[in-house]
Amino acid sequence: MTTPATPGSPARTKGGELRAKVARLLAHQPTATLTIGEMARQLGHSHGAVRNAVLTLVRRGEADQGGTGQPSFRANAKTVAAARAAVISPPGTHAPRAQAATTRTTTPAAAAPRRTGPIRRAGGQLYHPRELADLPDVEALNRLRDADVPVLLYGPPGTGKTSLVEAAFPDLLTVAGDGDTTVGDLIGEYTQADGGGFVFQYGPLVTAMTEGRALLIDDATLISPMVLAALYPAMDGRRQIQVKAHKGETIKAQKGFYVVAGHNPGVHGAVLTEALSSRFSVQIQIGTDYDLATALKIDARVVRVARHLAHQVELGELGWAPQLRELLSYQRTEAVLGTKAALANLVGIAPVEDRDAVADAIIKTVGVPKIAPLTLGKQLPASAARRPPGSTVSAHRGRSR
Repeated sequence: MTTPATPGSPARTKGGELRAKVARLLAHQPTATLTIGEMARQLGHSHGAVRNAVLTLVRRGEADQGGTGQPSFRANAKTVAAARAAVISPPGTHAPRAQAATTRTTTPAAAAPRRTGPIRRAGGQLYHPRELADLPDVEALNRLRDADVPVLLYGPPGTGKTSLVEAAFPDLLTVAGDGDTTVGDLIGEYTQADGGGFVFQYGPLVTAMTEGRALLIDDATLISPMVLAALYPAMDGRRQIQVKAHKGETIKAQKGFYVVAGHNPGVHGAVLTEALSSRFSVQIQIGTDYDLATALKIDARVVRVARHLAHQVELGELGWAPQLRELLSYQRTEAVLGTKAALANLVGIAPVEDRDAVADAIIKTVGVPKIAPLTLGKQLPASAARRPPGSTVSAHRGRSR
């Protein structure tokens, strides 16, 4: 039984309704450029839902996207029309994979161009392809999709699993899995409509099936096996599911529907069951490309520290090592707060049981005398309150209490 929306919380809407809301917002401010966060705040909907809606408008040519870092969006000549008509089609009536036809080649896989240069993801970030089976990884995933071979990507958090999938499939929908994920989060549930009453809102699995899109089940091994069982009929020869909560209707997968999953083996509660593993014919281990970290001009000494710690993890001597996500975070922190604070932060984000080993590796490689987690010190005198950024930040020599 679905719990009605909590009074005061934003009502969930179908994709077409929210798409029209976003279009109206842009159309009413024709000279403005809005970020996803700004639109989400004005509309009272989640960042992820607004992102999906506005990117759909961009794919349909009904809005323009700009910005080299954080993406921004503005109205174009077609936005007003999109704002007037909310397209809310029942399952099975969507044009199969209409967007994919304009973004992915229909030529045989062998003739597809090799994508070796950086690829800009939907959020504006760049992804640098890596080699997989003598192919760029994005090309390999597209070939597997064309052959309808499901893929499971596994490796530590922060190694680029989600980034790879977003770069490979511009039409991607994502389910962020955790222990609280329900069947309704995948298939759909009854939600309160804007005008009162309740309507059934189809979930990302149904949308991906009816529109022939790629679906990423991120952190799939944190989701209850009973919930994941709702996905399996869509992946096997049946390629259909039954929505028992909505009149028992049958949803059939259109051409192009594809499932890829992510698994973080070291995360507490992540269990790769035999039932889940057997659904993914190809399983790819994802690790950090430390050569890429060097190419991105991250401090070479810190990259050496990360390599050393990663080797200790492989030997079973340590449980954690900085991945690309942490190294990029180090680079950003260093640019703002300085090297000493960034190193201290690197120690602080390590699991408590591994902090001493991380600190020792930094001391030996970087050459600092001591390092401890970034910690607040004594209160500054009033005369020091307006010193230049970075001049008062240091790695405190004691741990927090």
